[in-house]
Order: sequence, then structure tokens, then C-alpha cells
Amino acid sequence: MKILVLNCGSSSIKYKLLDTDKKETLAQGGVEKIGLTGSFLKLTLPNGEKVVLEGEILEHQLGIEYILGVITSKKYGCISSLSEIDAVGHRVVHGGEKFNSSVIITDEVIQKIIECIDLAPLHNPPNLNGIYAVRELMPNVPQVGVFDTAFHQTMPDYAYMYGLPHSLYEKYAIRRYGFHGTSHRYVSRRACDFLQIPYEQQRIITCHIGNGASVAAIKNGKSVDTSMGMTPVEGLLMGTRSGDVDAGVLTYIMEKENVGAAAISTIVNKYSGMLGASGVSSDMREIEAAIKDGNEKAVLAMKMYNYRIKKYIGAYSAALGGVDVLVFTGGVGENQITTRKNVCEGLEFMGIRINDEANQSRGEEQLISDKEAPVKVVVIPTDEEYMIAMDTVNLLKK
Repeated sequence: MKILVLNCGSSSIKYKLLDTDKKETLAQGGVEKIGLTGSFLKLTLPNGEKVVLEGEILEHQLGIEYILGVITSKKYGCISSLSEIDAVGHRVVHGGEKFNSSVIITDEVIQKIIECIDLAPLHNPPNLNGIYAVRELMPNVPQVGVFDTAFHQTMPDYAYMYGLPHSLYEKYAIRRYGFHGTSHRYVSRRACDFLQIPYEQQRIITCHIGNGASVAAIKNGKSVDTSMGMTPVEGLLMGTRSGDVDAGVLTYIMEKENVGAAAISTIVNKYSGMLGASGVSSDMREIEAAIKDGNEKAVLAMKMYNYRIKKYIGAYSAALGGVDVLVFTGGVGENQITTRKNVCEGLEFMGIRINDEANQSRGEEQLISDKEAPVKVVVIPTDEEYMIAMDTVNLLKK
């Protein structure tokens, strides 16, 4: 089957067209700066060449129309007609407590996604815009919603509840939801396939480390805890997000700086994390360059970053009653050799022993622990689009 996967952000649309029978990527790219000056579509050709097509793209429907035009064009296309697309799978960020698995999109499902907008006001509206656009442009093509939060709906209540008045949970659904669920689900299962061990019998810790980052504890194929909370701010130090911070600090800043909730939200989401701690950048390559130049703040920021990951691995090992497999994924997890090494150093007491030669790997599936070590440490490149496509296929077959 040919499945179009869409990931609609506030001003962008990432896409990938997959042939799931042949396990091939037929087309991929993205639209940037929707509704802004200088909008464009960037696509990757089969030979790896990048092509940029500029155009005025004012809203998501025009963006998706542009994408559909390109993948059916004579010059850059890979299919002759839109009728070859069997279904569209959408990444939807927040499903709240309403969705614990992927679903075929209906009017009822759309209404439930709308009800979750308060939980993800920056993400769910553009996700919905993508769904509406496909309905308009391809009205007879089935659509599937795959939720970032769904995989973590198996967390026990004592793991997802906050120590706040229970009435706030009852009124506003304030609790921990977790994100990156599609990635954690894919890499945990793929790691077991790679290691040739049964997925449903393992204690797995997955580290999705990129500009956004989270750790998940997975026991016998089910998520039992994850570092992100009601929003993607909680947990690890990230590119621009603060991660865990004392709530009292936020009210203190509000009083001292005489700012409101919107300003605090901007600080913890856009000006904190590695950018805030280093004063250099949110890009790890630039931070590593600053470290080589002797920038002390960059050195400190990297130590903070690695320590937070290590701390969560230790905590989740306790939550799982031990660990069998540790997985690194995401832009940093797949490519940053020093972070993987520094995170794992000192965890030998848990059975984690890195093989320095194997750890030189970047961006490919690799066992990076000593072969005799009790805990298998692996790098598994994530593939959320493939997961969304397969969920879509499986739902349609049902």
C-alpha cells in the first residue's frame, strides 16, 4: 500500500510517501514558513539531492496541495495520480486520555482532538488543519490519527498523577501524558528485533534525545513511565526547554521580573535548556565547538545535559526492577558519540559497559555495549513515519 504520512506544525508540513509492501520511501520533504514571507517546499530526491521550490503558501491546505502537486509532477513526481495513494496517516501530538492507540479519523475522532486543544494549543490545531485539508483535497481517501501520547497511556496512575489537589485533575485533566510515544514504541520494538530477543519479556529504557528529548521506561512492551509530563517541558534538559525545574522558581521569577504566565512559558520553552545554560546555542554541534574553544558555560551545560539523562536512566532502572536493554535514538542519541559515552560511564554497577570502538557509530543500528555485558546498549535510528504508515495499514486491514 502507498501511505502518505503528514506531520503538520504551526508553520510547516513534513511529509513522506511510503510503499509499505516494498518497504520503500517514494518521496519525502517538507513545506516551511507557511503564512510567512519566503515560504518554500524542500524535497529530497531518490539520489539524495535536495531541491528547494519557492512559492507563496498562505495556509496548510495550499501547502498540502503543493505537496500533492509535486509528488504527481513529471519532473519530481513518483506517482502518476493521487488515486495511487491508499491512505493518509497524520501525526497528532495530544490525544489526552481519549486515545490509547491509533484510530481511523471520523467526525467523532475530530471532535475529541478538538477537545484536546487546551492540552496542546500550539500543536493540535495545525494537526487538525492537515486533516481538514486532506478531506477537502482527497475526500475519499481514509485518514488515520497516530498520537504522540497514546503509547504512554499504559502508565499506572501513581506514575502519571501530580501531587496537586485531585480536583484539578478532575476539572482540567492535569496529569502527566508524555510525548514521543511513536518513537519510543518504534525503537523499543526495533531494538528487540535487532537483538533477536522477545519484546514482551524485556525491561527497556529508551532515550529519544534531540532538540526535544525524553526517556521512557518500557516493561514487557508497555510504557510504565516517561520523563515528559502534561507538556513537553518536563524532564530532560533540551535544546531550548528547561526540563525539570522547581515550580517555586517560576513564581519567584514572575515576582522579581514582574512578568505573567505567557512570559514564563516563553522562557522555559524557548530560551532555556542548552541555549539558556550555555549562552551559545541550542545546536549541539555549536556547543561542542564552543567546548573545544574552552567556553566554560558550554562545558557546564553539556555536563548538565548528560547528567540529567544518566539520572533518569538510574531512576527508570529502579522503576523497572532492572534493565535489559538501553536504547539511544534521536538526532543527538544517534550521532553524538561523547554524550552516549558520558551518560553510560559510571553505570557499570548496573551492568552497562560501553565498547568504545563500537560506539564510534553514527546514524545506524549498532550494538555499542560489550558483547558480554548484562545490559545491551544499542543505537536505533528512529522512524516515526514508518510507524505511522504501518499503523495506518494495520487499521485499514482490520
